[in-house]
Amino acid sequence: MRFGPLPLDQAEGAVLAHACRTATGRIAKGTRLDAAALDALAGAGMTEVIVARLDPGDLREDAAAEAVAQACAHPSLRARAVGTGRVNLHAHDAGVFLCAAARVGALNAVDPAITLATLPPFARVAAGEMVATVKIIPFAVPQAQVSRAAACAQDGDAALMQVAGFRPLRCALLQTDLPVLKPSVADKTVALTRARIAALGGSLHDAGRVAHDAGALARAIRAVDGAKVLIVFGASAMCDPDDVIPAAIRAAGGQVERVGMPVDPGNLLVLGRVGALQVVGAPGCARSPKENGFDWVLARLFAGLELRGADIAAMGVGGLLTEIPTRPRPRAAR
Repeated sequence: MRFGPLPLDQAEGAVLAHACRTATGRIAKGTRLDAAALDALAGAGMTEVIVARLDPGDLREDAAAEAVAQACAHPSLRARAVGTGRVNLHAHDAGVFLCAAARVGALNAVDPAITLATLPPFARVAAGEMVATVKIIPFAVPQAQVSRAAACAQDGDAALMQVAGFRPLRCALLQTDLPVLKPSVADKTVALTRARIAALGGSLHDAGRVAHDAGALARAIRAVDGAKVLIVFGASAMCDPDDVIPAAIRAAGGQVERVGMPVDPGNLLVLGRVGALQVVGAPGCARSPKENGFDWVLARLFAGLELRGADIAAMGVGGLLTEIPTRPRPRAAR
């Protein structure tokens, strides 16, 4: 593609680079100039215009954007062309956004004229939410570069990007009890957790309250029936790998996958499993409706994504979330 000023008598068929106002109206940027448009420009006193002229093998911006977006296609995504070299990709259903970051980087390295911007991996998205946008910068790009970018999008066994949709999981809630915990706090925790689960399309059974003791909690865990995920709130925050919640998971015959997470608020989360039951020891900050690491874990579980200790360890980048004002021990002294 060639770009720059051109005399009007040589500009027929070229693409106007900047909007121009004439006596007959405005000629928009990106207009392919025909005889009538050139006459209007001449009538406005212009003798030359800045234009783009396509070379053989060039692809117009809209066609190039659609080709790259098509290479990124996945059944969980819906493409919407909006013109001016842009195609937006939206989530069909609510879920967790997944993308192969290295391949997105490779696509963007093909040519600065071809760009793909996405949400961060593992972002929670609503149905219809935009998750990515393809934008072609100039008015046209070589077909060969578009083909290279498309090949980057398809270079792998898994999709370049997709949305893992939420499944309607049945959850159970256990809380431990100590004299220092007000009953009203525990009641509020049930209501808030039920709302969190409902927002993901699931249901919550309140399995009651037990003493803040590893043996009592282990017996209560073994008694849980019909749930895929068990959420445990301790009356006192977990502070050691051998504290009540992780100890109870082991005593119930399960395995502790992770104690603590590099997301703040949310550091004091416990992840384990007892047979087929996924157990999540909720951090104290999950008693607040504000986003915290517990929300990240729930979203992945409801999206059917495998969640291991290594996955929790990888959450640190981006894991510094907004502080919760009512936190008993904030990051900085008040």
